[in-house]
Amino acid sequence: MTDQAPSPANNATPLPTRTTPTWEVELLISGVAVFAMLQLPGWLDDRFFALEPRMGSEWQVILLLFYLYAKSATVVLAATFAIHLLLRAQWIALVGMHSVYPQGIRLDRMRMGPIQYAIEKARPDNTVDAIEQADNRASVVFAIGVSIAMLITGICITVSGALLLATLVLQALGWQVQPLNIFAAIFLVVFMPFGLTLGLDQALAGRLRPDGRAHRTIEAILRFYTRIGMGSRNNRIIAILASNGGQRKMMAVVLGVMFASLIGVSLMYAAMNTGRMTGNYALFPDSNIQRIDPAHYDNQRDPSRGAAVPYVQGMVITGAYLELVVPYQPRRDGTAMRGCKFPVNASDAQRADSLLACMQSLRGVTLDGKPLANLHYEIASDPRTDRPALLAMIDVRDLPRGRHELRIARAPRSDRKPDKDNRDPGFDAIPFWR
Repeated sequence: MTDQAPSPANNATPLPTRTTPTWEVELLISGVAVFAMLQLPGWLDDRFFALEPRMGSEWQVILLLFYLYAKSATVVLAATFAIHLLLRAQWIALVGMHSVYPQGIRLDRMRMGPIQYAIEKARPDNTVDAIEQADNRASVVFAIGVSIAMLITGICITVSGALLLATLVLQALGWQVQPLNIFAAIFLVVFMPFGLTLGLDQALAGRLRPDGRAHRTIEAILRFYTRIGMGSRNNRIIAILASNGGQRKMMAVVLGVMFASLIGVSLMYAAMNTGRMTGNYALFPDSNIQRIDPAHYDNQRDPSRGAAVPYVQGMVITGAYLELVVPYQPRRDGTAMRGCKFPVNASDAQRADSLLACMQSLRGVTLDGKPLANLHYEIASDPRTDRPALLAMIDVRDLPRGRHELRIARAPRSDRKPDKDNRDPGFDAIPFWR
């Protein structure tokens, strides 16, 4: 803050002498960036749902963590800029009202009883102080939001980068990769020593000799973590706010906003991923087998966010052939195909034929409950997402008019236990009409 203010023009009431000097830049940043920040979460959703079906189990965890942290940072920034604009608008409104009515609140012209009048009159009333508080409040919210978003971004880059590097190293060594175990190991190796050392430093304050081994060890560890960016002064904005406004209060705000954003983004991801209806729909029948899912029809699906599930050209088939496209799912198909047997010393063509036969055995199809014995898959791709897929042209010229149903088997999952509530029936059902 500064004690200098611009000189008044035409006898206008000037800004208070203790106006934050960065208010114009804050308004410019919030006004310009808020629109981009409001669109960025949707852009991240599109990129994530486009990449997720291409990833195996080990890479999907890394992508998911990066997505959750990155989207949390954008949500915090978007909320910060929107709230900051509202607070700055309130501040500008107070400045304007002080210019129009410099006498402030006139209690004698308001209708109230004597008790309420006495209470209101006893309260300190100074419009200049109210303007200064609104000014400070907007600057503090701006600083806290930007700092938390930067903190989440740093965690996103650090955790995702460490997981990516560890996964690449373990795969190069031929070891089985478990990303969640790697994440836990990184947390224990990187953060646990720092937390324990901080606790010992505070618990043993005044009881360690400066020339003792314990003192030198704690000092060396804390000095190392400070140099790599984990000291109290590294995030200067948070340090200033914590030292002036209360460390516990500031830490509660920082951690509360971080956890609230991460939990909110995780719940939104779960809602978009499961496709379950929200609201008062408890009595509406819900069945994965009987539900007509737009993702199973090419003329209805959303290729940017839709799941990589089998689909046909439309709900009503008017031509002679039904075009069945079965996208390749690395997490299910890739894991299941590792159990297939291939000829020894096979050529590339023989290996490709064996892989196709293996996948055809995993993704069998039934039509109206009867297996399609003459089913033949072609190697193709999804034209709108460029994902590898199998294509089967099914002759439906002899089918009677009415409702029919395809059921495409799903490859068995080995990365988790079967659903007890039968949420995963083991096949995709696609109703269609002739």
